[in-house]
Amino acid sequence: MTVPDGVRERWVRTGGVELCVAELGDPRRPTVVLVHGYPDSKEVWSEVAARLADAFHVVLYDVRGHGRSTAPSPLRGGFTLEKLTDDFLAVADAVSPDRPVHLVGHDWGSVQSWEFVTVKRTEGRIASFTSMSGPSLDHFGHWINKRLRRPTPRRVGQLLGQGAKSWYVYLLHTPVLPELAWRGPLGRRWPGILERVEKVPGGDYPTSSLPSDAAHGAWLYRDNVRPRLRRPREDAYAHAPVQLVTPLGDAFLSERLYDGLELWVPHLTRRTLPAKHWVPRTRPDRLADWITEFVTATEDGRSGTAASGKHADRFGGQLVLVTGAGNGIGRATAFAFAEAGARVVAVDRDAEAAARTAELSRLIGAPDAWAETVDVSDEQAMEKLAARVAAEYGVVDVLVNNAGIGLSGSFFDTTPEDWKKVLDVNLWGVIHGCRLFGRQMAERGQGGHIVNTASAAAFQPSRALPAYGTSKAAVLMLSECLRAELADQGIGVTAICPGLVNTNITSTAHFVGMDAEEEKRRQQRTARLYGARNYPPEKVADAVLEAVVHNRAVVPVTPEARGAHLMSRFAPRVLRRLARVNPPL
Repeated sequence: MTVPDGVRERWVRTGGVELCVAELGDPRRPTVVLVHGYPDSKEVWSEVAARLADAFHVVLYDVRGHGRSTAPSPLRGGFTLEKLTDDFLAVADAVSPDRPVHLVGHDWGSVQSWEFVTVKRTEGRIASFTSMSGPSLDHFGHWINKRLRRPTPRRVGQLLGQGAKSWYVYLLHTPVLPELAWRGPLGRRWPGILERVEKVPGGDYPTSSLPSDAAHGAWLYRDNVRPRLRRPREDAYAHAPVQLVTPLGDAFLSERLYDGLELWVPHLTRRTLPAKHWVPRTRPDRLADWITEFVTATEDGRSGTAASGKHADRFGGQLVLVTGAGNGIGRATAFAFAEAGARVVAVDRDAEAAARTAELSRLIGAPDAWAETVDVSDEQAMEKLAARVAAEYGVVDVLVNNAGIGLSGSFFDTTPEDWKKVLDVNLWGVIHGCRLFGRQMAERGQGGHIVNTASAAAFQPSRALPAYGTSKAAVLMLSECLRAELADQGIGVTAICPGLVNTNITSTAHFVGMDAEEEKRRQQRTARLYGARNYPPEKVADAVLEAVVHNRAVVPVTPEARGAHLMSRFAPRVLRRLARVNPPL
């Protein structure tokens, strides 16, 4: 294999093996050590390492028996956690003899790194640890024992669920069969499986050493899993700050596996990611940002100070753009993402309102926030906004197309100009946002999420809302179609359908077919009705964040919206009857 430009290689001898170690970046900077999992080699980290190299001294090494490192002889007993710890200390002493290192592990790289960060002999050598897709075997053993000692239906369900996800562990304990499979058909087909199932792009990974790496790596499981799960250590407490990154779509590990982790980790920061297992290859930008943020905070003495709240740190460092963010649901959504650690771009046609939202977002917890002024119905202005955001802030991770206007009145009183205005904002504004920012997400190839604000009017017809209801029904169908198209690219799409929410859209809605005085009276009366309902926009914002976390397709928010949605599916004739009623406004 050709060594890429800027990469320095060395060999470290330890415990009868030679480890291949690669380094990038300035050795005078803080050292970040990346430890790969199974059945990988250090190349699984190549995309993340390249992104970290400008800020840190980045070190990758092939675990014993993998990649270009030599294998122990005999293999049995050669992969114990104790020997893996010896290897880590040898690498750390070679690459950073005078300063502790920042440790990052994925899969089995994380499993063994939990050992490194919880044993006494490594104290002082690890400054921080970022874990993803690999639990401590000791913590896992205690997690299992707790559920066996006090079984409840929920705990039994968790055990059975994780047991099903761990099917491959049982197979790897069988003699000879895994080696034959990896050196035969499975080894040849593995790159294609990763591409189809995990959406892992091609490149320098996996390497040609995969069959032997996987065959040797089976001993990681055989040497460690059963002994540790049977007799987990009682002193497995982390002596360095830990950042836990949990891919919510991981096919091998349940999110519940990390319940109670705070008991073992005094300084814990949690992150979640809507992705599958191989995040070092599918989400390198996000991981690099989080690692950079966590390492920098640790170096500055600020680690372990995670935000509080239901969604604390779930969106840490992610870039979220919200249209219609000057007030109402848009402002509440911007605040909710800010509180969850996201960077926020507040977009509104009212420059002062957008600036106020951005200012308050920073005070609430956003690492940064910016205000942008644009009319979402203006195609050219939206194109300029998308180019400016990408150039100055980066590719958006979450897009919330929230801007909208209200319009009420009979079909025959609604003029073509009225139709154009409501469709330009409510529908074309969403189309522009999805097309421009969604394309950037797709071209980046690292997932994302789009939230489009529809309405209960999307599935609840009304004689008083022909234009508004049509625009929102179109947004709902657009969201469903786009969700199907972007699913293979890891981009989720959600249609949020709020219902009656206490915002100022009612006081600014246009009522057709009447004079100005009557229109003002209708606006005031509608505003009082919505105010009496008093459903706060903050609850809609919570629903938006939950929808992004769990990648939900259609989310009716208020009770009346949920009821109308159910009726549209199971009792549409009743909804059609209700549509004939003239609202008492």
